[in-house]
Amino acid sequence: MLDFFIPSALAAGEAGASSAAGFEGLIFPVALIAIFYFLLIRPQQKRAKEHKKLIDNAAKGDEVVTGGGVLGKITEVGESFVTLEVGNNISVQVMKTSITSIMPKGTYKAAIKPDAKLKK
Repeated sequence: MLDFFIPSALAAGEAGASSAAGFEGLIFPVALIAIFYFLLIRPQQKRAKEHKKLIDNAAKGDEVVTGGGVLGKITEVGESFVTLEVGNNISVQVMKTSITSIMPKGTYKAAIKPDAKLKK
């Protein structure tokens, strides 16, 4: 059908060279897959593993920040949820997976400032 683009004599002469060209043509896709693996997939797997470790080690008394930016102190740990104290006598239940980082001790107390009064 496309014989008018490739002369028959030229196509017949290159029949033996097609096997070598196939191997060379395979090098680029394999290299591309390797680059994607080391630059994108592997770092993402490492971050996911660290996040799972952080969630598994979350314990009562830890001060954490959620994905929504809520700072709180863990008062209760369940299988899928944790209860965070986010203010004086104010608690919120959030999913464990929403915890993004554990803060240093004292961060929550400094942020709450129990002596501060609301202005009217």
